[in-house]
Order: sequence, then structure tokens, then C-alpha cells
Amino acid sequence: MRPAKAVAPRPVVRPVPVDDAAAGTPCPSCGTPNPPDRRFCRRCATPLTPGTAPPPLPWWRTIWPLRRRTRAGSGRTTRFLVILAVVLALCAGGFLLLPAGRNLIEDTRDKLGKSKPVTPVRVEASAEVPGRPAGNATDGLSNRYWGAPGPGASITCTFAKPFRLVAVIVTNGASTSPEDYAREGRALRIDLEVTSSDGRKTVKKLTLTDKPGPQTFSTGISDATTVRLTLDAPAGLDGDRHLALAELEFFQRS
Repeated sequence: MRPAKAVAPRPVVRPVPVDDAAAGTPCPSCGTPNPPDRRFCRRCATPLTPGTAPPPLPWWRTIWPLRRRTRAGSGRTTRFLVILAVVLALCAGGFLLLPAGRNLIEDTRDKLGKSKPVTPVRVEASAEVPGRPAGNATDGLSNRYWGAPGPGASITCTFAKPFRLVAVIVTNGASTSPEDYAREGRALRIDLEVTSSDGRKTVKKLTLTDKPGPQTFSTGISDATTVRLTLDAPAGLDGDRHLALAELEFFQRS
């Protein structure tokens, strides 16, 4: 058999004699008196002057950036003024951007929702050619038109109750037929003025292409009660021709 390895004897910890007669603060753990200059107990090493835990912060100080503990003269007033300025700026920005935010929400609902046609209860024109009354522009037929003697003439459509006007379809000229379309003059720009239920007016300029067929314009105007369209920028208006507008269609959000 091979001889076994020698094992070193374990060290023996000898207790240090403690003079129990020493005067001083007793240890909170074992009660041993300790001299006033000691920070730890000479018998069990318990801290003689444990640090006091700071008091808990109030609930409103647990929110960043208020949760930091501060000392006197450490910029507490400056930080408070900065936070106050930021809060006031956010409140002012929210107040100023409130109409824009409301319009964005309404426009999103217009795009995501469906629309349905709405018919005016009364149609009036500032001027019209004999035999071409303003009612022809809202009768649902594209082969009959409202005839205006020249630019500046307007047609006003009044509706039974306020609604969200999401789109207007304009069929320009005398007809959707290319031959009949070129027979009369056309307005290539229309000034759209919408009056809401509280009297507020919204004006949009509609630029049309000089071709037959319906042309769609998104509007996005709330509480519309009256819509007036004024003809401008005439094309093909020579000789005894007049301006022709075949059809107007209005759509509300369903």
C-alpha cells in the first residue's frame, strides 16, 4: 500500500481575553462594554453606531424626476422651476394643438368610415341662363346642366340639418359626353364656401381639369348647413357660349 498524504492540522482559534471591566458603551448585540473610540464591538464586531435609515419618500416624490433625494443647496429650486416650466409648456402646447388634433381625428374617421350622399333641400343661383336652372345641377342627371352667364356666378345649396361634409363630386361642363362637353364653356376653378351651424365659414378652392366626367374633392368640414360654389377661371367661353355645370354631389359620413 502507498503511504497516505499527511494532512496539516487545522488551526485552532484561541479566544482573545476580553476585559469585561472596561468602561464604555455596551454592545447592542452582546452587551460587552466598549471604549468610546471604537466603532465595532471588540467581542462580536457588531457596529456600535449603526447608520439611521432615511425616512421613506412621500408618494409624489417616487415619480421620476422627483424621486431623487436632495441636500440643502443642491439645486432643488432650479429643478422645481424647470419641471414647472415643462409642465406649463406641455399644457400650452396641448391647448394650442387641440383644434389640429381634433381635425386629425375627424379626418381619420372620414378615411376609415363610409360615406353616403346627401341631397340639398333648396338650390338657388345668383344668375342662370334661361332654360338652364340651378336645380339641374342637383337632379342626378349628367345630361342636364346649370347654365351661368359668366364667371362670378354662384350656386347655393341648403341642407335640412348639419352634417359632416366629407366630399364633393363635380361634373363639369354641359355633359359627360366629350362632344357635348366642349359645346359650352367650363369653369376650371370653383370657390367652395361652407357655412356651419354656428355661422363659421370655411373656404376651399377647387381646381378642376378640363375634361368631361366627375371629379372628386375631399373636404372634411363639420356641421355644414349651406354650401356655396362660385365659378371662376372660365375656359371655352367665347361667342354666345355660357358656363355649364352638369352635376354636384355631396357626401356625408355615415
